[in-house]
Amino acid sequence: MKIVIIDYGSQYTQLLARRIREMGVFSTVVNSKDFKFNGTELGVILSGGPMSVYDEETFELPEELFNRTVPVLGICYGMQLIAKRFGGRVERGEISEYGFTKVSLSHSVLFEGIPSEITAWMSHGDTVKILPKGFVQTAKSQNDLIAAFEYKNIHAIQFHPEVAHTEHGTDILKNFVFKICKAQPQWTMESFVDSKVKEIKSIVKDKKVIGAISGGVDSTIVTVLTSKAIGDHLIPIFVNHGLLRIEDMEVPKDLKRIGIDVKVVDASNLFFERLKGIEDPEKKRKTIGETFIEVFEKEALSYDAEFLLQGTIYPDAIESATTSKSSVKIKSHHNVGGLPERMNLKLLEPIRELFKDEVRRVGKELGLPNTFIQRHPFPGPGLAVRIIGEVTREKADILRSADDILTKVLIEKGEYSKIWQAFAVLLSSRSVGVKGDARSYGYVLAIRAVDSVDGMTASWHDLPHDILKEISTKITGQIPEIGRIVYDITDKPPSTIEWE
Repeated sequence: MKIVIIDYGSQYTQLLARRIREMGVFSTVVNSKDFKFNGTELGVILSGGPMSVYDEETFELPEELFNRTVPVLGICYGMQLIAKRFGGRVERGEISEYGFTKVSLSHSVLFEGIPSEITAWMSHGDTVKILPKGFVQTAKSQNDLIAAFEYKNIHAIQFHPEVAHTEHGTDILKNFVFKICKAQPQWTMESFVDSKVKEIKSIVKDKKVIGAISGGVDSTIVTVLTSKAIGDHLIPIFVNHGLLRIEDMEVPKDLKRIGIDVKVVDASNLFFERLKGIEDPEKKRKTIGETFIEVFEKEALSYDAEFLLQGTIYPDAIESATTSKSSVKIKSHHNVGGLPERMNLKLLEPIRELFKDEVRRVGKELGLPNTFIQRHPFPGPGLAVRIIGEVTREKADILRSADDILTKVLIEKGEYSKIWQAFAVLLSSRSVGVKGDARSYGYVLAIRAVDSVDGMTASWHDLPHDILKEISTKITGQIPEIGRIVYDITDKPPSTIEWE
């Protein structure tokens, strides 16, 4: 049983899903065109969004939504869609409300146990001016604008309860999830593992599955999970495309220690040949993705496999594809973005609906050691998206060595476990310098370290200066091709975590 969130393009949609999952209730995100009742919905939330309900290409509400008694909560744009659908009036407001706004609450199950006045996070220009017939206003803003209303099983609020800026926002969501939708906090990693093991068995049956091992947390954990379900029917294959970190090369040995045999395929020559002369980031990603599938399809022929196992997770799917008209495709360097339109293997993606921290919890549930679970995230195309411009074996070797030094210093200083993700980026530009009393002209290397929970947003990590100094000294001293080190202090947004 689940809470379904219909995405209308809000920057907070994924945060909504996280908030509800943190309550122990499963939630999932769909776009309005894909929404269909299947009997597992405890409630439906309509997200906010940047559009106006009177835009030429506005969204429509799924009609079947209001032919049932399933509770509905409209947030911001979702509230305005409900008002318009039932005959209310939405107008461009004379007063736009953005940021912190005082809101006065009236009696409603949605607001039980919450003070009569709260500070909420608003983000709207349009306003519900006249309520639909039979609807009751349950909150107003400090500007005397309608901030909430309800009718039978329909509830709507103009502010965003999912963001930390809204006082008692989580309590409001809890009231909807538990008091109105009558959900039970039964979604745990233990239940997820049990249900996924059964699901994998029912999908695969007696067929063979090729497991794509990249060395990262996601592919490693999904391999162990799938092995638990189908045992020898899983053939894990580790493709060395020449773009891996040094620590990733140890993964086959690590898996063997827990009883999973991995076949290692060295395809680095093929990848570097295909990448020759390519500088465009998107073309690099597509080339790597297509070559990756080509290698796996060739291996699949040897084993008569029907499925390709991948460690795709929720942020990968979200950022590599759009879920609504107003959602923007951010990048395609994730697993899902590099796949060709036609392929001979069926995809198996058991952890596609999980956020990164949830994947780590699955790893703990499976009894994996921290060396597996706490490894920093690593993109599907590997170091290729951390080499700006053309990718060559020489550049990959330089970056791999620099990244290894960075990682070892962070571990030695006790900083590695404090950081969500830290890595080096090799820039295409060179910088003049002095080494051994002689003029040098080496590559510029950028260091990136960020703090995050799920990768959807991130803030740059404030590394102590003495650690930065040691990293810089060791890299420039041990790698002659690198002449300058810079530190990236940009949050996500406005940037992404990776540089490409």
